[in-house]
Amino acid sequence: MKMKAVISALAFNVPPDVYDNHWFEQRIETTDEWIKTRTGITERHFAFEGAMTDIALPAAQKVLAQRGITAEDIDCIIIATVTPDRVFPSSSAILQRKLGAKNAWGFDLSAACSGFVFALVTASKLVESGAVRNVLLVGADKMSSILNFEDRATCVLFGDGGGCVLLEPGTDDDHGVMDFILKMDGNGEPNLYQKAGGSLHPPTLETVTNKEHYVFQEGQPVFKAAVKGMADVSYEIMVRNNLTADDIAWLVPHQANLRIIDATANRMGLSKDKVMINIQKFGNTTAGTIPICLSELYEQGKLKRGDYVVIASFGAGYTWGAILYKWWLEPTA
Repeated sequence: MKMKAVISALAFNVPPDVYDNHWFEQRIETTDEWIKTRTGITERHFAFEGAMTDIALPAAQKVLAQRGITAEDIDCIIIATVTPDRVFPSSSAILQRKLGAKNAWGFDLSAACSGFVFALVTASKLVESGAVRNVLLVGADKMSSILNFEDRATCVLFGDGGGCVLLEPGTDDDHGVMDFILKMDGNGEPNLYQKAGGSLHPPTLETVTNKEHYVFQEGQPVFKAAVKGMADVSYEIMVRNNLTADDIAWLVPHQANLRIIDATANRMGLSKDKVMINIQKFGNTTAGTIPICLSELYEQGKLKRGDYVVIASFGAGYTWGAILYKWWLEPTA
């Protein structure tokens, strides 16, 4: 019998320093009320020192301890991120060194806020093919490293953080990634991107002076595309698997904006108590939001074996997608 890949351990980590909306009130023209009303965010965590892998490392260590294995038991490391430690080498190589996972190969995957969704499908297929025994999959971002803290349209939206899951063969073919829909539309590039830093606009004194190494976003077109894209694929994956809202235990959506999350839940016909929301505490941690959400649900004992979970995201590219995942890991005690 073919075994599907399942999540066998998971954990998250955020920097200890918390920055609430009032912190921004002292620096830019905005208010706590405006931020909460438009986004649902109350506070977020930033790490103004260190690298993205310094955020990911504690989560990876927790996963190894939870599973009762050592770093040398890891076959493959995949990191979904848009804030790698360096352009090269890959952050997966850097994390491999820091973790001591000397037997692992790996790579980084860039799909912005959809990174963890794309990477979860990729990692699952590697395990299911038999190419690897396991994958340590990380979704993490240090967004503070690419934020212009004078741009009130973007800097209030994001936070730093990440999560990690271990993927291994399950015990049957009836748990794990049951179905997925992944989409991309490069026409979205002008609305959400980082202008400089790549091969098109390498770093120069001019690009730094003009503040072109930060997140740029045209809010309205991104919002409209996200509402439609994330809601459509979440509804489609439920319906094409002959499921209804009653069958879904949890919607775990990317935490970009509370209104986008609400629109997705409404399209699926889900009540609020079936939607994982923690945007108020962490903001948008980009590739980190979904593994953080899953880890919190698991730690709180709210996921049980056999639960249908719809995981959905939308990000720059545009990229978007949804996964129907049947939970395998037993609840925490």
